[in-house]
Amino acid sequence: MSLGSPKGFPTMAAFPRSLVSIAISVGGLALFLIIASCLLVQSPLGTTVQSYFYGVDSSKKLEISVSSSNQTNYDSPLSNVDVIDKNSSSGPNFEVPVSLNGSSAVKNRDMIDTNSLTTKSDSQPPMSDSLVDQPVPQVPSVVRQEEEVKTGSIASHGIGDIDSSNNSGNGDSRMDDNNRDTSSDSTLEAESSIPPLASNTSKTDSGCHLYHGSWFYDSLGPTYTNNTCPVITQMQNCQGNGRPDKEYENWRWKPFQCDLPRFDAKKFLELMRGKTLAFIGDSVARNQMESMLCLLWQVEVPKNRGNRKMQRWFFRSTSVMIVRIWSSWLVRQTSGPLDFAPEGVVKLHLDAPDDDLMKYIPDFDVIVFSSGHWFAKASVYVINNEIVGGQLWWPDKSRSMKVNNIEAFGISVETILTALVTHPNYTGLAIVRSFSPDHYEGGAWNTGGSCTGKVRPLSVDELVENGFTEIMHKEQVTGFERAIRKMTNRSKLKLMDITEAFAYRHDGHPGPYRSPDPNKITKRGPDGKPPPQDCLHWCMPGPVDTWNELVLEIIRREFLGKQSSSA
Repeated sequence: MSLGSPKGFPTMAAFPRSLVSIAISVGGLALFLIIASCLLVQSPLGTTVQSYFYGVDSSKKLEISVSSSNQTNYDSPLSNVDVIDKNSSSGPNFEVPVSLNGSSAVKNRDMIDTNSLTTKSDSQPPMSDSLVDQPVPQVPSVVRQEEEVKTGSIASHGIGDIDSSNNSGNGDSRMDDNNRDTSSDSTLEAESSIPPLASNTSKTDSGCHLYHGSWFYDSLGPTYTNNTCPVITQMQNCQGNGRPDKEYENWRWKPFQCDLPRFDAKKFLELMRGKTLAFIGDSVARNQMESMLCLLWQVEVPKNRGNRKMQRWFFRSTSVMIVRIWSSWLVRQTSGPLDFAPEGVVKLHLDAPDDDLMKYIPDFDVIVFSSGHWFAKASVYVINNEIVGGQLWWPDKSRSMKVNNIEAFGISVETILTALVTHPNYTGLAIVRSFSPDHYEGGAWNTGGSCTGKVRPLSVDELVENGFTEIMHKEQVTGFERAIRKMTNRSKLKLMDITEAFAYRHDGHPGPYRSPDPNKITKRGPDGKPPPQDCLHWCMPGPVDTWNELVLEIIRREFLGKQSSSA
């Protein structure tokens, strides 16, 4: 049967009613799919669809961005020292590293982590000056670092180091004040006390241990000469005394995991503005104090305000005072008769700090202690007013000594540091510079020992262990550990452990060049006997300047509240 067209419409083919229904259903379904697809593309659930259409997977792009940021912070240990391209004509044309890794570690030394020993009274998280060996990652290329700085891939951060934990929110980010987001949370309030100076350098050394590294040759040389510093003691003025070689002045210390910046006198004076730094101890402390003055002298000539009791140098621009107090043993000394010890011989009361020293303690913001070498000199050891031992003095051989000179040194360190960390009026920073090694070969200082002709640092296979230096270092560290556990005040105590690194610097001593006498003997005689010489103190300029680079780095970390430092 055929169907006719409605009246008034052109004739059209007739279809069954079921086919029309199917066509309408298909069209509605297609319209629904088109609308649903549009909604999915515009919503967060449509990321995969969107990437299919536009060729962009935003989740992968985000992942790459985060990874790149982390890599930049970890691999860019820059400092404010001039970056040297070793392949360029302007930089040093060679580098001879003297590694201190592996076999050079002192055997049986106490491994101390001062991070765990510092008491909870510290207001800032402590910077550990521990002796714990840490993993040594590969040192990144300084050439690549320089290129990253030029291209701006490393952001300008504060004077402190870029904390590599910043990305996880645990670090103490030192952002440039000009770029700081003022809408941030309370973290900025904690940083509000940072001095304006905190915007000068970029560097990452999170986890850097300052005292494990190697010596490298730097053709830039020292920042001062014996002719530009008038306070060098003549016996340490090696060039002025005719030493013919100068290479010992150019070797610089490089920690494995970061850079130790060259000493920046302006930065030091700004960090220490209105404060006093005291060097306390023996003649090696004087050696280091003079090095500090020479480094600072290049930017400002200080005013001498010293007297018989104390050397004092005042830097007017920042009201910084550099002080030196002589205290050869750091404990109380008497000379009157005591029991079977007659008048005249020095009595060291190992259980009492130096009285003349302690009365000045509250006046100092930073103290650098130096001691140890005078325990080789004649003295009597006293504890609780009882004679317990002696050095180069023990008249009654029938009596047994309870304390020898090495043990006496450890006790003296514990005594002076305990007095410091329990002093009710001391809240400053005390730096204990570890035992400075001597390099007398073939004998002691008074038995023909010599360092004549040493012109380069020792290599690892050349190092000869010095038993006396090792045991003195161990006793000092033990005394340090015991004292820090007794801390009751809000002072800070740091161990600047230079002993291992400086065991390699036998070239840095004056040797026979101790005086300007043109007729002095500088070589061994026909019988092989060496001339009189000094293998204990350090030439200036020379390796001793590294100690003050370390002091500046410790002060910088402490004063700027460095939160992630394991040196």
